[in-house]
Amino acid sequence: MKLISFYIFLSLTFTLRAQIGGTKAFRLLDLQVPARSAALGGATNAIWDDDVNLASSNPALLNPSMKKQLAYNHVNYVSDLSYGNVMYAHQVKDKFTFAAGLQYFNYGNFDGRDDYDAKTGTFKAADYALNLSIAKPFNEDSTLSIGATLKTIYSHFESYYALGSAVDVGLTYHTKDNLTVTLLAKNYGSQWRTYTGTGEKEKLPSTVQIGLSKKLDKAPFRLLVLYDQLLKWDLTYDNPSVQNSNIDPFTNKPIVKTKREIRNDNFRKGLDKFGRHLVIGTEIVISKNFNLRVAYNFKTGKEMVLSDKKTANGLSLGFCFKVYKFHFNYGFSKYALTGNAHTFGITTNFNYFSKK
Repeated sequence: MKLISFYIFLSLTFTLRAQIGGTKAFRLLDLQVPARSAALGGATNAIWDDDVNLASSNPALLNPSMKKQLAYNHVNYVSDLSYGNVMYAHQVKDKFTFAAGLQYFNYGNFDGRDDYDAKTGTFKAADYALNLSIAKPFNEDSTLSIGATLKTIYSHFESYYALGSAVDVGLTYHTKDNLTVTLLAKNYGSQWRTYTGTGEKEKLPSTVQIGLSKKLDKAPFRLLVLYDQLLKWDLTYDNPSVQNSNIDPFTNKPIVKTKREIRNDNFRKGLDKFGRHLVIGTEIVISKNFNLRVAYNFKTGKEMVLSDKKTANGLSLGFCFKVYKFHFNYGFSKYALTGNAHTFGITTNFNYFSKK
């Protein structure tokens, strides 16, 4: 399992051109850390309520109802890998809402070896991001809000380390009939220092997203839609494990298709490209203190598919309940046949303890 951990660590930190998805630095910025976000496949950038965890998805969701909230989320991942975050929000008079948080990814302990396979000791590997967020409404009725997050990133393993910074900027519109629409530019920044201090600096996993949510008036449902990577249409890639349908496996020659077959193929390809941008989900509000969540991430489902296995890759689900003065959240994310994530979160509000 140590070898698996080390492999995942390398794929997340270095630019491995042969490894799909390993061409960007600081991939911890891509993680859906809060349990609510994990349960909804990341489609939480357009939910307007009093949960401080939403600010991890979109800083423009910060609002006065989140003041004095403290949240902690943790994920036990493969082997001894783990990640999570902690966040606190504060209201500054009537001007703006501020939040501070720390996100981390712990890759565990590793055995150091020299050229002769002699043990040289142990070393740790981890990524950290210090996030400072601020949000402010444009008008008095607070239907339109803008927010930004500054992220300072530090990544290290053994004697190697890298530094960088990124910015999220969001614009959110919400109405009294529970409709929320948001536009978000996420993880735009640069790497200050590479792991060796030399060489070409790597790009960050930036994206532009559109999100929408609607709480139905006479039904206990909130419907959610996220469109990711607005500025990049084609998210597909050449997968060597998937057979090319345009090549005859017996003759190894191109298959001649009719015009109708070509049109159908083009339609399916276009639908596949469109679907990879989408995350759809719902929250079922059973009561004020309990709700259920379920979502599907089409891109995860496509990228993690196995030709000889039928699995529910891309599916996520979870729930939330309140006990006394604490909100407990759980999120389950189905990534692969054996690679799943269980996210646990707890949130409280210091106002609960100060009121008589």
